[in-house]
Amino acid sequence: MTAELRVPEELSARVPAEQRGPGLRRDDVRLLVSRGAEVAHHAFRELPELLRAGDVLVVNTSSTLAAAVDGWVGTARVVVHFSTRGDDGRWAVELRDPDGRGTTRARAGGPAGTRVRLPGAVLVLEEPLSGRGERLWWARVSAPDAPARAAGRGSAAAAPTRGVVADVPALLREHGRPIRYSYTEQDQPLSVYQTVFALPSPDGSGSAEMPSAARPFTAALVAELVSRGVQFAPVTLHTGVASAEAHEPPYPERFSVPEASARLVNAARAGGGRVVAVGTTAVRAVESAAGADGVVRAREGWTDLVVTPERGVRAVDGLLTGLHEPEASHLLMLRAVAGRAVVERSYEAALNERYLWHEFGDLHLLLPGNRVTQSIAPATRGENAVSAV
Repeated sequence: MTAELRVPEELSARVPAEQRGPGLRRDDVRLLVSRGAEVAHHAFRELPELLRAGDVLVVNTSSTLAAAVDGWVGTARVVVHFSTRGDDGRWAVELRDPDGRGTTRARAGGPAGTRVRLPGAVLVLEEPLSGRGERLWWARVSAPDAPARAAGRGSAAAAPTRGVVADVPALLREHGRPIRYSYTEQDQPLSVYQTVFALPSPDGSGSAEMPSAARPFTAALVAELVSRGVQFAPVTLHTGVASAEAHEPPYPERFSVPEASARLVNAARAGGGRVVAVGTTAVRAVESAAGADGVVRAREGWTDLVVTPERGVRAVDGLLTGLHEPEASHLLMLRAVAGRAVVERSYEAALNERYLWHEFGDLHLLLPGNRVTQSIAPATRGENAVSAV
């Protein structure tokens, strides 16, 4: 993105679409459509007219967690953002300071051994999640022993952690709230942050932040798309907390691409249909399951894939996504799908037409242009792709 492109504060969507006026619904947002060099403006509910029979929408079924919990380090109040559940029972967390307006600001991470008192539990920071920095830490959450409980919520005494491992999903359900940032107007119930595709995970895992590109979908819109021959390929990727200040690349995240979804994607590509990912999380999941030959195979586990223009995309033809900050690492993925010139032209149009940014904002659909796109490698499209008539 060009350095001079800046998003005015008034273009941040502060509340969901359905709260902006009487009679409005989730799908009452705008849709910017990019097809190669062409840019067009639509209502989101016109999406069925922009897709065609044989297209496949890849959707993320991860549910959103109430991942923000109040805690105390000594006598200082902090807010813990629970990001990612590890295979060993630990959680990746980010500690943030309350800003006095109901949201939070960045806080220096660590040090190791820091104890955070939570409602009915104690969290201990153990080690940074990555050598990239100390924003996110692996932490262990335990139920406090009886003396620690008796000490009370405001006690400055260090709480021992000899108790059993705490049930973090239960802690989040009882004491958590959705993560929100300063551009939003107020706290919202968790239901506002769930998409129509969200399914509960058996182990209580989920996304720290909403897979927001799917938020405007309603049951009625899904039914209309299906009636027109558009298919849905569900995948799961539990997204961690965003790097709101530093715009860091994504960390490893848990994902799953089931066999049935892999078959749908492969069949669409073989039959001339387009594979359109709903959100950057869906791109990361399906591309993590795509081989160098472009074939998607069932896969689950952890992915550290960062989709860049240099890597390109192997399975995805298009992308439905929100509008991202000019500094955001997600824009590398958009450029991998459509190329830098398309992304810059689209964002200039979005600014000129006063589109709204962030998770409650408007959407951007990137589709292949009318020309046949060939890449420098047979199965990969990216910024270095060339077009042939």
